[in-house]
Amino acid sequence: MALHLRPTRFLILHCPLRRLAPKPLLSSAVSGRNLGFRPLFSAGAGRTMQPASSPPPPLSHSVRETIDLNEKEEKIFRRLLEVIRHFGLDTQLRVAGGWVRDKLLGKECYDIDIALDNMLGQEFCEKINTYLQHTGEEIQGVGVIQRNPEQSKHLETARMRVYDTWIDFVNLRSEKYVENSRIPTMEFGTAEEDAYRRDLTINSLFYNINTNSVEDLTGKGIQHLKAGFIATPLPPKATFLDDPLRVLRAIRFGARFGFNLDENLKKAASDEEVKAAIADKISRERIGHEIDLMISDNNPVKAMNYICELNLFSAVFTLPKNTQPTPTEESERLCVLYMEAAWKILQMMGSSLLSDEQRRLYLYAGLFLPFRSIIYTDNKLKKIPVSTYIIRNSLKLKASDAEMVVSIHVASERFISLIPILESKGESDIVAEELGDECLGFSSTSKRRACF
Repeated sequence: MALHLRPTRFLILHCPLRRLAPKPLLSSAVSGRNLGFRPLFSAGAGRTMQPASSPPPPLSHSVRETIDLNEKEEKIFRRLLEVIRHFGLDTQLRVAGGWVRDKLLGKECYDIDIALDNMLGQEFCEKINTYLQHTGEEIQGVGVIQRNPEQSKHLETARMRVYDTWIDFVNLRSEKYVENSRIPTMEFGTAEEDAYRRDLTINSLFYNINTNSVEDLTGKGIQHLKAGFIATPLPPKATFLDDPLRVLRAIRFGARFGFNLDENLKKAASDEEVKAAIADKISRERIGHEIDLMISDNNPVKAMNYICELNLFSAVFTLPKNTQPTPTEESERLCVLYMEAAWKILQMMGSSLLSDEQRRLYLYAGLFLPFRSIIYTDNKLKKIPVSTYIIRNSLKLKASDAEMVVSIHVASERFISLIPILESKGESDIVAEELGDECLGFSSTSKRRACF
């Protein structure tokens, strides 16, 4: 959906200027001028099976003791057990990760991942289709996502519909590393081995469909859920080097649930080797997808604050090499402060003012607002806004996203420049002349207010 500029204009100008900028923006320490930017607002490795986490804070979050299945979930799981019984399989079916976490927190989740203890996901999907043929039902297509170890995608995943719900099927895994290689050899593993290979303790929980029970095989998953604590089952640096995207997932879940990040996790996430792996080892599409999830989630400002706090901004939002002036840590912090200001305005005006897509682009525009005047020259000698490079190249988002963010930046410049006119005591016809066609159809006594 296209983002119309009128709601954004309203958000920028309807509020008094002093309320738009967070207080830190007004200090000389982080002013746009000191950063080389023209400010928008002027103002006076060991692998052990032991969790590597510091002690969590006191218990505070409500976590259910058991999982209550809804009607659709009961139907899906019953069908999967029918397949097991029909073929006489000695297979344990476990729902892994986020679905278990969310159900224990009392939230509904529709992302069901099944872990199999003795066969590949594609093999089990074929069993399901054979069973469907036996019962005279329509077979389902099976999609397979192949392994890609170079991009930290270590497991083959099969996907198919079960009662109109997409289900992912994957085998339990164990990993073995050879010397001087970060790419593991994948083997079938036990549920415990698989749990310790998960990204976070709160995502290491299983729901055993066969026994109708929750399995906390690291011994920390439920404890950390209750404590509101983000930690890794194994030492965090090794966990992040296995798949650097886990750093962004830790940030996303910490922001979503308002959980605290383990100090050892934060230290590992800020490690130069881990930061280099984020920039070089993960595909930009995967990074962009994680950032998009953060921006679209319930606490995008906290997520961006974590990225700044862990000094990951430049690794995530990469810039062209010839960018001048070169952004600093202060300028990165300024980006988050501007997005925080945009977020506060949106909360003040009411979240229903913009659609989800409009809100998403509005927040991207706020985040990259300090970069709005920076232009770089590409290989074809074309001058391009840096914000366009970040959106298109760093995050691999749509060209239309980049175009809309630039349009919002241009609009914000124009409307901010009108504030002195609107606050002046000049004649309404002078105001109308400056505003041009924006206020056609309004009475002279209403033009300063109603146009915006």
